[in-house]
Amino acid sequence: MTTRARETILKKIRKALSTKLPVPYPEADVIVNHYAPEHEELELEFAENFSKLLGKFSYCIDANELCEQLKALVAVKKWTKIYCAEQKIKVLLEKAGLINLLTDDLNNCEVSVTGCENLVARTGTIVLTSAQTDGRNASVYAPVHICIAYQKQLLYDLDKSLTAMQVKYKRNLPSLITFATGPSRTADIEKTLVVGVHGPKEVYCFLVDEFLSRP
Repeated sequence: MTTRARETILKKIRKALSTKLPVPYPEADVIVNHYAPEHEELELEFAENFSKLLGKFSYCIDANELCEQLKALVAVKKWTKIYCAEQKIKVLLEKAGLINLLTDDLNNCEVSVTGCENLVARTGTIVLTSAQTDGRNASVYAPVHICIAYQKQLLYDLDKSLTAMQVKYKRNLPSLITFATGPSRTADIEKTLVVGVHGPKEVYCFLVDEFLSRP
């Protein structure tokens, strides 16, 4: 581009910016929520949306029932290599009699167990961040991902999820936030849906109605 042509373009831009245009919709200053109203039973809405995305949901009334369900699931699946990096969850796995199955080898484990930042009911999404102990890697590299969440972590939409993290971390927001919505999937090959290509083939979510500090 010649110098003259560049100056001509800049001159036109300056002229355009100096002329104020009227606001096309002066009364459109109210933010309208186009989504469906918040469901009163968030656990039900999350379970429905999570299941539609091929996730496997289970509700536990307390930590004791969680341990029983985990033990039964491991027995049915015959898993022998479980990866878990979060100490509070290891306490639960020990209570379930699964501590001897833990491995530090994420690359060769059969299943990983993590917590989460929160759950998004409207989209059936599990939210994880880099602030968790290996939560991001464990949720991606293992063939099967099990997430343990609690009632107070259940939120309606992504806006409330992000707001909750801003309140929690303030100016130290984690460098990586992951929104995991069901098992990994792709339809790039002849438009055929394939599950488990870039992540876990199966995702389980256990929602517990009791806080983790009282396992």
